[in-house]
Amino acid sequence: MLSFLDEKTLTKVAEVFGNEEAIRIIDVLKGVNEITDDEIANKTEIRLNIVRKILYRFYDRSLVALRRSRDQNTGWFIFHWRLQPDQLEGFILNQKRHVLEKLQTRLGYEKDHDFYYCSTPGCKKIPFEDAMELVFRCPTCNKPLMHYENGKIIEVLAEKVEQLRKELSE
Repeated sequence: MLSFLDEKTLTKVAEVFGNEEAIRIIDVLKGVNEITDDEIANKTEIRLNIVRKILYRFYDRSLVALRRSRDQNTGWFIFHWRLQPDQLEGFILNQKRHVLEKLQTRLGYEKDHDFYYCSTPGCKKIPFEDAMELVFRCPTCNKPLMHYENGKIIEVLAEKVEQLRKELSE
């Protein structure tokens, strides 16, 4: 059985994969050594095709493993699923690396551009080059565009980047 921390982390990972159905499937997998997709569908009362779709998402990230056997009567394959909690740490590290990469890209973009904004909720901030082409008028509401100070965004992004770098270096 998994430790409390692993169970909590596994539940969080299941949430990332979409919804309550993924969490219910993980809960069933946590309680058994190996189980078929049919049995999971019966226990969770989730349609079989949805169970398989979610299981394959987990499988693509090595969070579950499968063993295939053949039904002697029908000749069809039966898939037996089991959790691979030892792969959880690697999955989380990969996700953190991916997020770090995206944050670094965004930080660079924020640092390298000067932005303009009309102060209307729902309108987007516009880089200087685009604002100049628009003659400093908002393309959505046609209000004048004013300089947008993004220093706070840069500060927050830099903090997050540094935090993730520390976590990944531990």
